[in-house]
Amino acid sequence: MFKTKIITLFLLVALCFTSCKQEQEEQGWKYLLDNNMSQWGKYLSYKHTTDYNGSIPTDSLGNATEPLGYDNDPEGVFTVTEENGEPVLRVSGERYGCVFTKEEFENYHLKVKVKWGDKKWTPRIDKLKDTGILYHSVGESGKDYWRAWMLSQEFQIMEGHMGDYWNIANAAIDIRAFLPEGMMNAVAGHEQPFLPIGTGSEYGGFCLRSIDNESKQGEWTQMELICFGDKSLHIVNGKVVMVLQNSRYVEDGRNYPLTKGKIQLQSEAAEAYFKDVKIKNIEALPQEYVAYFN
Repeated sequence: MFKTKIITLFLLVALCFTSCKQEQEEQGWKYLLDNNMSQWGKYLSYKHTTDYNGSIPTDSLGNATEPLGYDNDPEGVFTVTEENGEPVLRVSGERYGCVFTKEEFENYHLKVKVKWGDKKWTPRIDKLKDTGILYHSVGESGKDYWRAWMLSQEFQIMEGHMGDYWNIANAAIDIRAFLPEGMMNAVAGHEQPFLPIGTGSEYGGFCLRSIDNESKQGEWTQMELICFGDKSLHIVNGKVVMVLQNSRYVEDGRNYPLTKGKIQLQSEAAEAYFKDVKIKNIEALPQEYVAYFN
């Protein structure tokens, strides 16, 4: 009798998830995760050491070590499980790399739920857990400092730093932020002027989010990314934590627009889980966010 009730409850939860998914698909949302990761590719590079300096790793004889490369994951860095009938992507973090959408996206609203696992790997054993959403991703993988990702903009996912910005490879963007002094980092402020951050900027390639709005340990955090034209918003648990515009990349001293591309989810030496990954095309910035750019 008890077993029958448990099975019935599980079926009801699964039915509820299926019904909710169908309803949201009718509203324009497209779910990106499935049990086979059919909409994603993989890229894996290296298990980095604490003395890594940005150079291609070498073996004991000094020969360059090849990355694992595309769609080669013998260690199971990326695996899919189910939670209440819903696919959940586990990223072990054991090796640097990413999963990336096979499709490119432009002008969209992305939602992702993320939760930390327990494991950390060298070189982050004594550091905060770290991963991220990389958007407007173009070109080949391995173009960044860690030789793991495509040229892109990063929506940081890190303990205490949900929503920070990093430029990946030669990307750049302008962010509403307080002017840094000395060795300070820029800090997002929604009423501040736009500062150039990234390649070619005197303020570096990193900006702190305006507020820590991460969920408690063990709970899911809702990440939202809104991109329209050259503008983007980093939103954590319903709060805007960063306002960005003029997305671009820099090559030979010239700026080029960077407003569309693939989406990458990072593996970065920490265990993390992703679920409810969905995206919707938009024809304009949602009205409630327009004022952030005025």
